[in-house]
Amino acid sequence: MPRAPLASARACGLRITATVSAACALVGLTAACNGSDDDTPAAPPAETALAVDCAAMPARAPAGMTLTATAVAAGTVVGGNPQPAHCVLNGRMNERTGADGLPYYIGFQLRLPMAWNGRFMFQGGGGNDGVVRDALGSLAGGGSIAGLKTGALAQGFAVVSTDGGHQGTSASFGLDPQARIDHAYNAYDVVTVTAKSLINTAYGRKPDRSYFVGCSGGGRQAMLFPQRFPDYFDGIAANAPAIKVAREASMASVWGLISYSAVSPVLSQALSDADLKLVSNAVLQRCDTLDRAADGIIHANPAACSFDPAVLQCTGAKTDSCLTAAQVTALKKDFAGPKNSAGQSLYASWPWDAGIAGADWRNWKLGTSTTTTPNARNATLIAADAMRLEFFTPPDPAFDYMAFNFDTDPARLDAYAAIYNTTSTDVAAFRNRGGKMLLVHGVSDAIFSANDSIDYYQRLQAAQGGAEATRNFARLYLVPGMNHCSNSGGPSTDLYDALTPLVAWVEKGEVPDRIVASAGPATPWPGRTRPLCPYPQQAHYDGAGPIDSASSFTCR
Repeated sequence: MPRAPLASARACGLRITATVSAACALVGLTAACNGSDDDTPAAPPAETALAVDCAAMPARAPAGMTLTATAVAAGTVVGGNPQPAHCVLNGRMNERTGADGLPYYIGFQLRLPMAWNGRFMFQGGGGNDGVVRDALGSLAGGGSIAGLKTGALAQGFAVVSTDGGHQGTSASFGLDPQARIDHAYNAYDVVTVTAKSLINTAYGRKPDRSYFVGCSGGGRQAMLFPQRFPDYFDGIAANAPAIKVAREASMASVWGLISYSAVSPVLSQALSDADLKLVSNAVLQRCDTLDRAADGIIHANPAACSFDPAVLQCTGAKTDSCLTAAQVTALKKDFAGPKNSAGQSLYASWPWDAGIAGADWRNWKLGTSTTTTPNARNATLIAADAMRLEFFTPPDPAFDYMAFNFDTDPARLDAYAAIYNTTSTDVAAFRNRGGKMLLVHGVSDAIFSANDSIDYYQRLQAAQGGAEATRNFARLYLVPGMNHCSNSGGPSTDLYDALTPLVAWVEKGEVPDRIVASAGPATPWPGRTRPLCPYPQQAHYDGAGPIDSASSFTCR
């Protein structure tokens, strides 16, 4: 597996750092770099008390690290939930002045429970990163989730998070070559090795088992490890992973913005909420009963739900019960995915699903701005920020994304995508040491297509010995109706715990043949449960039990 930066990075003109050796030198812990700290333990993870007083930990920091420590009393509410007694370490590493004259460092937070269960979890970030989030151990990578009260920290895990090697949520750090490398992969390598070293110092022993859970950008970060650092983690849960964000998915964002702006110069008005609900209802009418239950959720392989919005096109004046020809054209163009002038696809298509009426679908695709300055996240986060400042090589802060040339401009994304995207299926080293992968993706995700995760999983099967061999270490779960990341909205059961089944699979060999998810309070069916099934299986109603219970559905 690749440990050194890719040759293509040098072609970008980026300064390269030797990631693993630098991390080893920083923490002085060779075992953390050769994988011996993650060898299969002879016994299940064991509880261990904190062996070093919290206040004494900064004095144990390796040279070159700034570290502060705070003891937190049991029952203190952090992230909306009471937490166990623990020690919070906030650290800075590799402090420097960037090529842009601004200060940089790799920031992290490590929370160490006073009673440790022997497990370590890396909590992934998201967006452009740039902030150190509370390291509480989100169970699905999507932040604090109502209805999932007990995060990994509360369960006794040591948990770390990082800012990705820069400060501030703008992608302006992309003007600094080293910050680009840190955000691509280096910061996650360094923080993993550092966290394990500090854990060893704090408890007098290394972790028995290590896990990574993240969503979106955090999902991309999770996938870095089987591909680049296969001996760092025993299990990873990649939710809505940003597999191709530095190239293909960014082009898809721009493609959608251009498509809908052709309907209205005020992007948010290209489709009203009533229009989106109209489309959602029409998709449901066509595909809802494919699972034998008319329940407002399309439990079916996305490819089985064929839909053409042309069935909704007005024959006369626009009304609430039809779409204009321009709206139909924009929808069809967006859902087909970006193409160049030769008709070649540049990213995956998008599944037709009821979640198009979810608030987070609008949040990404259309926004709510009533002016010609859009606030859709695909514009503000991706097209106008990350693409121009980080993903382009060299950065082009003044680039007009509405003038993106789908024939020539993709080449400007190639160099950085080679070190940032996580498309590799070469995960044999991770698989061979017993590593497990869970991928979870909302079918109505509006920033990363669920079809792209399906494509990755199918390519993984082809590379790793076929469907059955792949199922032994990696599984993909689709969440019908769900928008981007868990608890983001859409008519779905989007409250789920990815960590617990991952741990059970790694440590007990309990194969996750289904993950039970529930509907949140904002859905039409609060408390409804459904099984999330390993692809290509989908949930099917047995025809007899309560329609709101997962027990009435089988995966087949």
